[in-house]
Amino acid sequence: MSEIAVDHLVGLNAGRVEARTLTEALAIDHRVLLRAAIPDAAAELTEAVETAQSLGILKRMAAIGAALHQHLPVEARDALAVRPSDTVRGWMCFAIAADTTLDAETLLLAIQPFADDPRFTVREWVWMAVRPRLTSDLPGSIELLIPWTREESANLRRFASESLRPRGVWASHIAALKQNPAIGEPLLEPLRSDPSRYVQDSVANWINDAAKTNPEWARELCERWRVESPTAATTRITARALRSLK
Repeated sequence: MSEIAVDHLVGLNAGRVEARTLTEALAIDHRVLLRAAIPDAAAELTEAVETAQSLGILKRMAAIGAALHQHLPVEARDALAVRPSDTVRGWMCFAIAADTTLDAETLLLAIQPFADDPRFTVREWVWMAVRPRLTSDLPGSIELLIPWTREESANLRRFASESLRPRGVWASHIAALKQNPAIGEPLLEPLRSDPSRYVQDSVANWINDAAKTNPEWARELCERWRVESPTAATTRITARALRSLK
């Protein structure tokens, strides 16, 4: 973090520029960013962000999102969705996820623009924001995400896979998928020869996650794919998927 240029860090904290790396995203002082993004923030919101700053990054984002949902009017929250700061747009992902009145289908529709955001950081925040809600009804969520595997945007196809990885990154594990990864096959099958490397890597990582607790399933799936789909994309996915197995 000490290597981040001072003027760029000032821009990040002022909400004028986007994070170029994960390190830059982690360096942001959310208290300063809040003052820049919402100068007239209510005292309750300011206090919540002050407390959240000391938390780990994922808990921090979730706490700020919940505070925005609770203490900021809807029209003011909506304006944050188009701010230049990718961190502010990330806050919005968690603010939407904090709205427990939304059913899973409505929630996914609401966060879809963030899942297709041009900035990678927002695309990461959004799946982490909604993952707890999606895992609360795994069969239903998988059914809702199947159409996403057919989206034109590689970002949306990748969300369908990444959001329900058995282990994920910075996220709680999904015990049901670790024990029985076949449950997730309806999301993986349509992506087994996806032309996008961004999607390929997610599918491979999904299988690699599952291989740590169910290696035979991973081997059998990859062998079947190699036979049924002898494409360069499938070959790349299966090779990366089994990288942790001897």
